[in-house]
Amino acid sequence: MKVILLERVAKLGQMGDTVTVKDGYARNYLLPQAKALRANKANLERFENERAQLEARNLERKTEAEAVGAKLAGESIVVIRAAGETGQLYGSVATRDIAGQLTEAGFTVVRSQVSLRAPIKTIGLHEVSIVLHPEVEVEISVNVARSEDEAERQAAGEDLTVQDDDAFEFDEDLDEDEDLEEGEEAASEEAGEGEEEETEE
Repeated sequence: MKVILLERVAKLGQMGDTVTVKDGYARNYLLPQAKALRANKANLERFENERAQLEARNLERKTEAEAVGAKLAGESIVVIRAAGETGQLYGSVATRDIAGQLTEAGFTVVRSQVSLRAPIKTIGLHEVSIVLHPEVEVEISVNVARSEDEAERQAAGEDLTVQDDDAFEFDEDLDEDEDLEEGEEAASEEAGEGEEEETEE
């Protein structure tokens, strides 16, 4: 389907461009969101008549988005989730969770503005893009942790997903010592039994 863009759309084009998109994308997203019009003679004339108004509205929205973006850029939010020892979450953190945390922090952000390729499934610091306007995008940090204490440690630079190799080596040494002690005890018992047999003879 050919459509006329009413605003800039990432990877498609700028306001006023006529582009070809899949029918489903046009019907389910571009047309209902008022981001485009079907490309025909009547709509093309309508766009040209309303172009100045559309550009003024777009500039106003962009200015508002830039003001919010200046405050939001670099913001860090904390999301507490249950996770295993390796840092794998028992669940995930999705766009809805991030939008909710930002709203609680005083920012007006909806889930559709959170650009997340896939749900977050591990603890740690994750950089996430917030698209406030087709021409305004900022980065925030999402600190996913098992507790507030861990969140503070991660914010300070500690990687909690790395296993403690020293502790692992220490456990191995203990196991080796135990095996050695068991071997020595067994050898002592066998030697004692041998002496008893010689005495009986």
